[in-house]
Amino acid sequence: MKKIVILSVILFTTVMFAQAQRIKKLEGDPKALAGETKLNVSFTYNNMSVGKFDKEADYIASKKADYNKKEAGKGDTWEQAWVGDRKGRYEPNFTELFEKNTPFALGNYPDAKYTLIINTSRTEPGYNIYITRKNAEIDMEVQIVETATKQSIAKYSIKNAPGRTFGGNDYDTGARIEEAYAAAGKHFGKELKGDVK
Repeated sequence: MKKIVILSVILFTTVMFAQAQRIKKLEGDPKALAGETKLNVSFTYNNMSVGKFDKEADYIASKKADYNKKEAGKGDTWEQAWVGDRKGRYEPNFTELFEKNTPFALGNYPDAKYTLIINTSRTEPGYNIYITRKNAEIDMEVQIVETATKQSIAKYSIKNAPGRTFGGNDYDTGARIEEAYAAAGKHFGKELKGDVK
């Protein structure tokens, strides 16, 4: 009986996460990718809003000041981690789950015929303060272009990719956001694979 309850909770959580995230093809046809084995990728964070802040710079300034008030230098360390987590955690997690769900290797391949330009336009960091929590979420726009000409092949939007760890032990902001990138990579990969067939 206990196993049935646990499996039910896992299934419910999976369904809720799948329903929360929305992936939509905005234009174009990615069938040109059929037969390709690798795709160049560029991750950008242009005009990204964060939480209640329309501009990421305002969010960083606010958090940095708060942390530095509590402990000298803590805000500077936090800022470095905020930016460093992109290359160290978020982008690798997106890439890993994308590759598991597509026939494409994704990376720094300037000789690849096609490039994915993945722009994160919104980040909700969420929070976990023991008695209450809010999941992280990200929104992205993905544009597929010819690497040489930059001609657009297709565009997608990814909305509300959810980020939290199983069991809720995600007190670190980076851990929650990392999971949002993993979810986005997994589900976008599945969507793209279906559209390329």
